[in-house]
Amino acid sequence: MRCVVSYFKSHFKWIAAVLGLAFMMAFTMALNRVPWNEIFYGVLIVLLLLAVLLAADGWHWKRRYSELKQMERTVTVSLDGLSETDDFVEQEYQELIRILATEYAAEQSRARGRRKDMQEYYAMWVHQIKTPIAALRLLLQEKNGQGEMDEELAELFDIEQYVEMALQYQRLDSETTDFVFERVALDGIIREAVRKYARQFIHKKISLSYETETAVAVTDGKWLRFVIEQILSNAIKYTPKGSIRIFVEEKVPGEEFSLVIEDTGIGIRAEDLPRICEKGYTGYNGHSDKRSTGIGLYLCSRILKKLGHTLAFTSQEGHGTRVEIGFRGK
Repeated sequence: MRCVVSYFKSHFKWIAAVLGLAFMMAFTMALNRVPWNEIFYGVLIVLLLLAVLLAADGWHWKRRYSELKQMERTVTVSLDGLSETDDFVEQEYQELIRILATEYAAEQSRARGRRKDMQEYYAMWVHQIKTPIAALRLLLQEKNGQGEMDEELAELFDIEQYVEMALQYQRLDSETTDFVFERVALDGIIREAVRKYARQFIHKKISLSYETETAVAVTDGKWLRFVIEQILSNAIKYTPKGSIRIFVEEKVPGEEFSLVIEDTGIGIRAEDLPRICEKGYTGYNGHSDKRSTGIGLYLCSRILKKLGHTLAFTSQEGHGTRVEIGFRGK
């Protein structure tokens, strides 16, 4: 219906002109005392010719409209589908569209170039900054005989975590990723993550409950380890005292299982739960911790989605948080 209304609006002037001429013809014939039946036939012939012309032109207009609607799906890729036309004004419109498309493609190319340069720079910076960080860690460890450098080492550990997060963020947003899918034993990945945070467990006197697991998942071990480390980091950060438990929970025997990380920390407010994986969202707990960036769980969510795994949170404020990473097949 909108198509018909649009057509008549665009052709209103010449339709009105034809009808006006028909009225003038009928009025002139009436002044010359032409019989009314002849006037009627004359007007009828004009109206029939108008209807035929409208039908033919409307069919052509509808066909052009359908072609343009079809082109909406491919116009960002190619303009080759634009049909030839004898209408000089439409030719100019088509030329204008081609000029805009060419400029758009050129701008997209420039933007990709700038983005690639920026990604290469940040990747180089992250790799370069790791060298002085590693050297500083060695120097601090040498001076830490009596435990005077524990706070400095803890701060340096946080710096390393932020650098690693920046590297993973840069890799995840690149046009190509280095995902390598294979059967991976979760026990080795979990133990590496726990070993990395051993100092934090000891410093905060948080007990860990974990027994050797035999679960195997088809995944990328390096990216999955980053996710587990981020979740474990959050669990330690928001557990002032208490315990953290890591275990595998079978959902569908032989088909689905979850890696569960539970803590007895401060928990997450109910209103924050739906948004904790949004980019930059820190929630109430994040506002209390001024160093929270709201990037860690965002990265975890994106990585697990790319790996084909699920991520679920259950929490009650003041009673801890339960995080489940879902896998298919053992």
